[in-house]
Amino acid sequence: MAQPTDPDPRATLRGGLPDRYLTPDDIAEMFEVPLETVYQWRKKRTGPPGFRIGKHLRYDPADVRAYVSQRKSAYQGAA
Repeated sequence: MAQPTDPDPRATLRGGLPDRYLTPDDIAEMFEVPLETVYQWRKKRTGPPGFRIGKHLRYDPADVRAYVSQRKSAYQGAA
């Protein structure tokens, strides 16, 4: 009988986020917002920090997790 494989330890370190850089489409899907909202966040510097690889915009999953944690802390502090 086959043993279940252990989950990828990198996924655990990233808190369940993929072990690859995320695209704007990924961010829009994760936050359930229109893609245009992601681009507006970038323009206004209010969303998770992104960076360019040539002409492509990418997001580090660790930065996205930190952004979510920061937003949650700010929301709880305001309540």
